[in-house]
Amino acid sequence: EKRLAVHVEDHPLDYADFEGNIPKGSYGAGSVAVWDEGTWIPEGDPAAGMKKGHLNFELVGQKLKDSWHLVRLKAREKEKRDNWLLIKATDSFATDDGDILQSAPASVKSGLTNQEIAQGEKSGTAKKVKAGAVKQKSSAMPGFIPPALATLQATPPQGSDWLHEVKFDGYRIQAHISGQTLKLFTRSGLDWTSRFGDELRQELQSLQCRQGVIDGEITVLSDKGVASFSLLQQDLSAGRSDRMVFYAFDLLHLDATSLLGEPLLERKAALEQLLRKQKSNSRVRFSEHFAQAGGTMLSHACRMGLEGVISKRIDAPYRSGRSLDWIKSKCTLRQEFIILGYLTSAATGRGLRSIIVGYRKNGRFVNAGRVGTGFSTTTGDDLKRKLAKLKVKSPAVAGLEKIEKDAIWVRPELVAEVEFRASTGDGILRQASFKGLREDKPAKEVVREQPASPVIAKSKQAVSSGAKTGVVLSNAGKLLWPKAKVSKQDLLDYYASVWSRMEPFIVDRPLSLLRAPDGIGGQRFFQKHASPGMHDAISVMKDPQDQQEHLYIRDFDGLAALVQLGVVEIHIWGAKVDTIETPDQIVFDLDPDEGLAEEAVRSAALEVKSHLDELGLPSFVKTSGGKGFHVVVPLKPKAKWDEIKTFAHDFADAMVQARPEQYTATLSKKARKGRIFIDYLRNGRGSTTVAPYSPRANEDAAVSMPVNWELIQGNISPKGYAIGGKQTSEILKRPDAWQDFFKVGKSLRN
Repeated sequence: EKRLAVHVEDHPLDYADFEGNIPKGSYGAGSVAVWDEGTWIPEGDPAAGMKKGHLNFELVGQKLKDSWHLVRLKAREKEKRDNWLLIKATDSFATDDGDILQSAPASVKSGLTNQEIAQGEKSGTAKKVKAGAVKQKSSAMPGFIPPALATLQATPPQGSDWLHEVKFDGYRIQAHISGQTLKLFTRSGLDWTSRFGDELRQELQSLQCRQGVIDGEITVLSDKGVASFSLLQQDLSAGRSDRMVFYAFDLLHLDATSLLGEPLLERKAALEQLLRKQKSNSRVRFSEHFAQAGGTMLSHACRMGLEGVISKRIDAPYRSGRSLDWIKSKCTLRQEFIILGYLTSAATGRGLRSIIVGYRKNGRFVNAGRVGTGFSTTTGDDLKRKLAKLKVKSPAVAGLEKIEKDAIWVRPELVAEVEFRASTGDGILRQASFKGLREDKPAKEVVREQPASPVIAKSKQAVSSGAKTGVVLSNAGKLLWPKAKVSKQDLLDYYASVWSRMEPFIVDRPLSLLRAPDGIGGQRFFQKHASPGMHDAISVMKDPQDQQEHLYIRDFDGLAALVQLGVVEIHIWGAKVDTIETPDQIVFDLDPDEGLAEEAVRSAALEVKSHLDELGLPSFVKTSGGKGFHVVVPLKPKAKWDEIKTFAHDFADAMVQARPEQYTATLSKKARKGRIFIDYLRNGRGSTTVAPYSPRANEDAAVSMPVNWELIQGNISPKGYAIGGKQTSEILKRPDAWQDFFKVGKSLRN
């Protein structure tokens, strides 16, 4: 979609946040709204782009995002204006769904439309309209106000325009105080006044105001001082209210004044002042906020065992519904699901074993799998009694009875809060735990919650080989290998072309990732363990030894998510997550000293193969993408890590003893001088080696390419294959050299 853009003279910076009416007869006369604001990031030299007449840039605004073009139009005869076209690039934020000027017409500063600004100032002066300048006076209390909702994103926003609050794990409640009357509404407008106990109600009613509408969260704190939805559920079921606390975080109405149009900081200041007048704040507490970096805040929250962080724009008015004024970032994956059925205990047939959950998508129900933990005897029995009243003959998801043959199906009415560690490519939850029923949210509103960052976009994006992914790349044209001119999209297309060959070697294995978000010339760092905000296509597993959470992927979506993170090298364990203590391969990394001829390394690879042949062990070879070759032995996963490493060490030592002038098994550079280091250390538990088909972080975008032994007998180079290279294209047309890798694997044990 193309829109006219007119090049005008420079404006003073003061005009950037001007909002109001400019008098008739003055330059730019009329009403002015700040429709969007943020930052812009030019691609390349913007001055050169202006001169050329084609400017590429990225917008990071509240409404407009990702890649854009400005293209100069050819001037017509006698035309004085310098006209351009503003064009949205095809990316994850490009959409055919409506017009954003119609769906989001209001100012990001005041929440007013241009028309409302024009009507609000009739004096004809160019007075600036501030975000809190418009106050709606009302002598009557408002009814229930639909709450402002946060948009899920992978990481908190950065910058001084945001404040950050703890994300409480409880029930969202809107408290309405009017004289001696108090009402407590849920997020959907249900009146739950009677459910929260006299102590809490009395403290709210004693606030020193005639009228007030307070937005907050009711929760119960654990012994560690952390909000617990499970404890809140238990207390509600038991009719207990002495532990309930109301954390107030917004003030929407005070006495005869609506505060909806006020900036957030002003609303919070008024709320804090109101609560300070209170003699006792044991049950009604002010939700503190922090201005430190959002990422730091999230890190602290996760370390403390909290659910996450809510980030809010400090100058935004209160807007009902979901918007980008409020952003939520979570420490764990957690959301509501609809209960579709349940299974009883296999032993007794009485107790609740697990529930089957799902969500709504495009008007139909979708299966999300089982939730089998998180039930105490009491909560399990109580939930089973409620579900038994909703029994039906068939499931809401057609055909699900063929998968869950022992299930008892129910009407899809109850909503469960579920915490889970990861989900599969087809949306089935892994390591899911029941946290409680959500009586405040109707089942019809439950959809699969996905972060609204470009990484999480779920529209299907086809790539060159026909492989498809639900991951849409942000800034897909960013060059990860500038000299080789390989972009993020090029990398994704390359992976699609090798996916059928690469999949067996990369799926369901712990990974170590070399990331270079700004390209290999920028900052580079390794990531081995899970961190908050990662794409849900990247799975995690807890190491049984040290409880660290390792990363792994289950499908092409996971690989695409790694591309989005700027991963330029993928390193794998020699074992799968389900058999993590028994490796299925041995790796000998032949790493030559500087200056050694490639012929020497090829000869070394062939010699390793010869000795393995003598032992009756099959072997495969691949280029390293660097200086040497990797000889890999497939195994049946029976031997433990220490046995594998001992064998590899002994094998390397035997080769060194036979030809000490040619080889070394010592890591130091001094020992490697003039020799080839036979690196057997890749075979220890937790050690990794570069994955087959993975690129390397060198300027040529070389890849670690599986090849057959005949090529090693020729003049093949360890860096001979690169993304987009002719040799790479040619070898991928040949039969897969590693096709039978796991079929011929042998055991080191008899």
